[in-house]
Amino acid sequence: MSDVKCLILQQIIVLYLVAEIASRFEFTNVKCTSFDKEFSDFEYCYLKSVNRSYKYLSVKCNMLKTPRFSGYRPLMYNGTVDFYRFLKNPSSSPFVNFWYGIAVNYSNLNHSCPYNHDLRLEKLPVDFVNYQLTEVLPFPEGDYLIESTWMANDIKEVHIKFYGSLF
Repeated sequence: MSDVKCLILQQIIVLYLVAEIASRFEFTNVKCTSFDKEFSDFEYCYLKSVNRSYKYLSVKCNMLKTPRFSGYRPLMYNGTVDFYRFLKNPSSSPFVNFWYGIAVNYSNLNHSCPYNHDLRLEKLPVDFVNYQLTEVLPFPEGDYLIESTWMANDIKEVHIKFYGSLF
């Protein structure tokens, strides 16, 4: 085989191998905490592996009291968001809108306030999250923790930690 043909073949093989390398997100854990069990409590909070290639996340927070609405909090630089305000104008927070877009079709959060019912995130497939974190908005490889603290009437009510790895 001539040197040129051998070089072309090597380049094709390298390009094929590079095309096959891809990051992949995987849920590694989820933890849900209710600070006030008279206000809300989790009925369930888990990851489930159906088989080697299908894993999903489910969370149900039972709302035992309805929060009082006493005004909106401004969007702060530290990532604090008034969720009710956000729902009226999702473009007000692109960061929150990205995560909301991942969860909305697998939850009952997809309506305006007030939320006077239990909140659910049902069977969020890891493949969908993987697509969002590798194709839509590529994240670098590593271990991730997304913490979400929900407040009502200026009182911390619920804290959820989503753990994952992108490799």
